[in-house]
Amino acid sequence: MTKPNNIEQQLLLSLAANSIRYGLLKGKLISAMPSDYPEAILQHHASFVTLEINHQLRGCIGTLQAHRTLVDDVNENAYSAAFRDPRFPPLSLEEFPLLDIHISILQPAKDMQVTDEADLLSQLRPGIDGLILQEGPHRATFLPSVWESLSTPEQFVSQLKLKAGLHRDYWSKTIHFQSYETFSFAANIREIDIDS
Repeated sequence: MTKPNNIEQQLLLSLAANSIRYGLLKGKLISAMPSDYPEAILQHHASFVTLEINHQLRGCIGTLQAHRTLVDDVNENAYSAAFRDPRFPPLSLEEFPLLDIHISILQPAKDMQVTDEADLLSQLRPGIDGLILQEGPHRATFLPSVWESLSTPEQFVSQLKLKAGLHRDYWSKTIHFQSYETFSFAANIREIDIDS
């Protein structure tokens, strides 16, 4: 996928905001109408929707593999980030006007061939690569945006292991990594077109 143009980005941000607003008012997920969207964002893509208030995480839910249209993926992930992220209580009406909405569209993940942790660290590109860790039932990912707070490969990988439920020094011959890039864009709720 090429990076969504400005109009497509605005449509996706508006979709996310309206999904959350509908959830606040109706208590359920809104249905996105495909006829309202251009073909480019009706292709199957994986995405993450991240919500922040005052630069603090307020919810983040996404998919790692494309299995539905980007419109449906953003619609459902926005709703889930607001109401189903187990780390946070459901979003309140009072918080809605304070939201910043970030959308990341994932490019297909690529398997990484690594011999040891030093090899993994040397291959990572800070600010560019998202990373998926898989070790048996343990699985976790960090989006490329996480490099803003974990700026070295050592920090990035050790915190990802903790997120996956592993020790920060854990390593095995069966641990598996995939890297991916994203197209990311964001807006404050006040800048987004919301249905009246």
